[in-house]
Amino acid sequence: MSFFLRLNLSLILCAGVHGVPQVSWLPCSFRDENKTQLVHREALLQFGQKGDAPVNPHRITFLVTGSKLDLMRYLEGVEAEQVECEIYRFSTPGIQVRWPVKGDHEYSRWFTCTLKHTGGLFKVTGLLRHPTDQPPSGRPDYHSWTEIKDTDILTTTVALVTETRTPSVSARLSSKQKLHCQFAVDHKAPHVTVEWQWHQHGRRDKLFSYNSRTGQTQGSGVSLKNLAHGDASLTIPRTNMSHEGKYFCSVSVNPLLVKMEINLHIEEAPRVSLNVGPALSLQEGEEQKISCVVEGYYPLDVETIWYSEKLSASGQKGGVSHSKVSYSVQRTGHIQNKDDTYKLTASFYLTASLRDTGREFTCSVSHQSLREPIIKGFTLTVTEPSFWVVYLAVDLFLVFLVYKMLPYLIRRGKRKSMQKLYRAALKQTNMKEEESLLH
Repeated sequence: MSFFLRLNLSLILCAGVHGVPQVSWLPCSFRDENKTQLVHREALLQFGQKGDAPVNPHRITFLVTGSKLDLMRYLEGVEAEQVECEIYRFSTPGIQVRWPVKGDHEYSRWFTCTLKHTGGLFKVTGLLRHPTDQPPSGRPDYHSWTEIKDTDILTTTVALVTETRTPSVSARLSSKQKLHCQFAVDHKAPHVTVEWQWHQHGRRDKLFSYNSRTGQTQGSGVSLKNLAHGDASLTIPRTNMSHEGKYFCSVSVNPLLVKMEINLHIEEAPRVSLNVGPALSLQEGEEQKISCVVEGYYPLDVETIWYSEKLSASGQKGGVSHSKVSYSVQRTGHIQNKDDTYKLTASFYLTASLRDTGREFTCSVSHQSLREPIIKGFTLTVTEPSFWVVYLAVDLFLVFLVYKMLPYLIRRGKRKSMQKLYRAALKQTNMKEEESLLH
C-alpha cells in the first residue's frame, strides 16, 4: 500500500463522525489537454478552506472550498478506495458569460470533476470554478488554456453538480423504472435547461426538455413539481425491449453543460423445464429423447449443460464430481418469441442400460439475470424386460408373420384348387374318349 493511500485512510478514520468515514481528499486522474495531445496526469481533489496546505505538494491540487454546493456530502459513508476520480478541463464558447457568483475575480476557468463509485452505486459530476483575473481571448478557450504545473494549487468552488444513483439499471419486462438524475446550482433562480435523450444503435430520440427561462416543456416522464427542487428523474411506467439503451440527462446553465449517462438493460430470467418427470423408469434397451426447454430469457447469452452423476444405493451422491453427459447433446438455435424473448432446447437420446440405474441427470442453465444457475433433473431407473413382455413380443411377431404370409397362403390355396379342378376335368375328358372308342 502506497504512502498516500495509507495517509488517506488515516485521514478518513480520523475525520469520521460516529463511525461514518468522511473522505477528505481523493487521488484523481487529471486529463489535461493542449493543442496537440491529451495527457493523463496525477492530481489530488482536496476538500478544505482557502489557504489550506496541499496533502502532497508534488501533485496538482484542486482545492474545493466551501460554497453552497458541497461535493463531500455525496461521499458520506463511502471509503476512498471505492471512488474513482477524474478531472478534465471544461471548454466554454469564445464569448464571455459572467457567472453570477464571482468570487475574488470576475473571470472563470472551468474544470469537470467526475466521482464514480466502483460498485456502480452512484456517479457525481461537478463543474469546478477557478476564479481568474485573465479575461477571455474571444476564441474557444482551448486555444489559450493556461499551463498547469505539477506543484500548482487551484482553489475552486462547485458551481453546478449533477448526480445519479442509477448509473446502470437492469430491468425486467413490464416493470416501472425510475432513472435518477438530481442537480443543483450555486445561486438562486438560475436559468436551467433540462433535457433527456435516448441513444441506441445510432438512433437518437429526445424524450423530454424543459427551459426555465421560457417555461416551455416538451415530452413527458419528468415531474415539473420535482424539477423545481432539482429532481430531473425520468420515469418509465412500463418497460419493453424498445426502452433498452443509453439515456442522457443533460443540465445546462450557460455557459455550463453536464451530461449524465445512464444505461438501461432489459434482463428477463429464463424458465426451465424437462419433458420427463423427476423419476424416469425405462427397460433395458429402451430409448427415450430427453429435452431441457429454456424459454422466456433475454438477452441471448444463455448456457445449458447436461450433467450426469451416479448415485449410491442409499440415494447419496457418489464420491466423484458430476461430469458432462457422454451423449451427443443437440441444441436448437435461439427462437424469438412474440415479446422478443428467446427460447431454445437442449436434447439428447438416452438408451437405457442396467449399469445406469440410479444415475442422476441434471440440466444446468446459466444466464446473466441469474445469481446462480437453474438446475432441473431426474433420476433414472432401468429394469430388465419381464416374461410377459417376451411372450407378448413373440405373439406380436407371430401375428405379424401371419399377416405378412396370409396373401401368399391365399394365393397358394387358389392355385391348388385350380390344379384339382383341372385334373378332374382332364380325367373326365379321358373317360369320355375311352367310351367312344369302345362303341
